[in-house]
Order: sequence, then structure tokens, then C-alpha cells
Amino acid sequence: MVNGYPHWQTVPLRWKDNDVYGHVNNVVHYSLMDTVINTWLIEQGGLDIEAGEVIGLCVESHCGYHSSVSFPGTLRVGLRVAHLGKSSVRYEIGMYAADESLVAEGHFVHVFVDRETRRPTPLAGKLRAALEALQPG
Repeated sequence: MVNGYPHWQTVPLRWKDNDVYGHVNNVVHYSLMDTVINTWLIEQGGLDIEAGEVIGLCVESHCGYHSSVSFPGTLRVGLRVAHLGKSSVRYEIGMYAADESLVAEGHFVHVFVDRETRRPTPLAGKLRAALEALQPG
């Protein structure tokens, strides 16, 4: 578990990720956070984004930028759970370049709700277990 992240995913940068200034645009960093989190939830937590009774809504996100990166290349994205509540989770994400320098770090908060009522619902079963696996230590 490097840098306290229990899960790592390598994400290729795409031609369209660069902006007119020649580096990956800030909105791409947010998209990568969302992608890595939801990949974990679907593959490890069994989250059914199309028909499941429970869905995760993003209620807060933040990203701080440390260095520039550009296409072509990849980012190594680390994921951990900083806080796991009854129906919410706060993730922390670190994005690293090929030389292991920190590119960006952020956080993302999901509240899990009933698909129909949009009311918070307790995290349970395989989904909760997958989130617990992302807690460091």
C-alpha cells in the first residue's frame, strides 16, 4: 500500500485530455476521480448503476494541483476511504505521473440513496465490504 492508498489504477491519458496550454485540463482530473471510484464500486462492490436500488450521489468534490502532466502518458491513481459513515463515504485520491511525482490530490464524497426516493440508505453487504477494504491500516 504505497502512500497509504490500498487501491491503484493506471489510467491512460488521451489526446483530447490536453487543453490549449498543452497540459491535462482540470476537469479531466475530476473525471478520473469519478471513474476510478465508480470502477471500484461496480467491480468490487457490485454497484448496479443502471438498475440497482441504491445509487451514489456526489455531494462534494475537491482537487488540488501540484504539477502538470500531458498526453501521451499515464497516471497512477491511488484510492482510499478517509471516512465511512452510515450512508456516506469520503474518498481521498492521489494522482501520480510515471516518475512517481504527485500531480494532483483530492477528495470526493458520495451519499448513497434509494434510487426512487433519493433518501439516504444505509451501506450494507458487498458494497460496504468493498468500501471497508479501502480504509488504510
